[in-house]
Amino acid sequence: MRANGRPADVRAHGMDVHHGLNGNRRVSMERADHSRVVAERGGRGYVQRPYMYHGHEYAHRTYYRDGRAYDRFYNRYPYHGVFLEGYAPGVYFAPAFYGWAYNPWVAPISFSWGFAGNPWFGYYGAYFTPFPVYPSASLWLTDYLVSQTLMAAYQANVAAAAASQAAAAQPPPPPAPDAVALTPEVKQLIAAEVQRQLALENQEATVAARHEEPDPASSGIARMLSDNIQHVFIAGAAIDVVDANGTECAVSEGDALQLTGPPAADATAANLVMLSTKGGLECHKGAIVSVALADLQDMQNHMRETISSGMGDLQAKQSTGGLPAIPASAKAAPVKADFAAVAPPPDPNAATQINQHLQEADKVEQETVSQVPADGAAPAAAAPAAPAGPPKTIALGQTFDQITSILGPPKSIVDLGPKKIYVYPDMKITFNGGKVTDVQ
Repeated sequence: MRANGRPADVRAHGMDVHHGLNGNRRVSMERADHSRVVAERGGRGYVQRPYMYHGHEYAHRTYYRDGRAYDRFYNRYPYHGVFLEGYAPGVYFAPAFYGWAYNPWVAPISFSWGFAGNPWFGYYGAYFTPFPVYPSASLWLTDYLVSQTLMAAYQANVAAAAASQAAAAQPPPPPAPDAVALTPEVKQLIAAEVQRQLALENQEATVAARHEEPDPASSGIARMLSDNIQHVFIAGAAIDVVDANGTECAVSEGDALQLTGPPAADATAANLVMLSTKGGLECHKGAIVSVALADLQDMQNHMRETISSGMGDLQAKQSTGGLPAIPASAKAAPVKADFAAVAPPPDPNAATQINQHLQEADKVEQETVSQVPADGAAPAAAAPAAPAGPPKTIALGQTFDQITSILGPPKSIVDLGPKKIYVYPDMKITFNGGKVTDVQ
């Protein structure tokens, strides 16, 4: 519970409900097979289905937003005792196109985005201003990244307000008086990060062209946290974090953060400094905040996904609106990645599942919160039920399914190829060849 008596987190029946400081609500449920449903207000979210390709686990997500569905791919990998899911591009462009986007253009260009008159642009007008000219694609992609992020955040607020009981509700107020806008200097830092992401994807494209699989750790934050570069991230979703003083504060879509240095070897979070802020309940500029590794990976995923979409727009719109022409060798159509070609189809019922998930969350939350006493103390524990039968035994030779049926999903999994370690709060179970070989 928060100090105002409202719930911050509700966990029951395998479902997690988080109420953010900024008023958003995120509902998630993950099953033992790593399938997942995530839903947010306004009927937005995704349905995830795992699948295996060449011994590696991939996730195929079907997103639903603003009345349309689209899909993305992720590669699961272990890091610091947790499993992360890094974005895996479903298609790769020609090397010449990555080179054209990475290097400066022959001459700077002016570009009219057509933002004027759009409600989201007026809403965030004091926070975001496009560059007047673009000497390179990396700067154009920077404004594309920020504008798409802020536009999506605004639309999500409108959809959430329309779905609420207060039909006349409006989006939250624009950036507070203590907001600190994205400065040209910060945007140059973002542009440098965009260049690094372009170079990374170009390397991946070379590997994929040989029908090999890119290393997910090298593509994800595992590399970024160990290469001694102060990488910059753009938040693609609202999260709650804790600053160096132990105070909880919010990060919202479009905020820029920069790594302060590599985390400790056993850390499950990284420290970043706020480069911009929209004020109010948000972390202030210059604050050092602790961001969970999974949230940081999500930030990188968001940046890479949006940059990939921007690359598609650049290729489609070249020679129009002021954009320069691209070389003939860069006009080749994107090539589908092998792992995406064999993936199961997108989930046709994603929208229905997301809305059902939100309705179930309403019931679970009401049921759970009603059990909390008025003083916010934990409810009294119920008397333990009499065992229905003999206790279940953990023994050598048991399979993954037998263990999870007894103990439930593990807190984390250490994947060492044929050897896997399931980590529970009070024990570790080691498997070799899919069978239990040790219990600690």
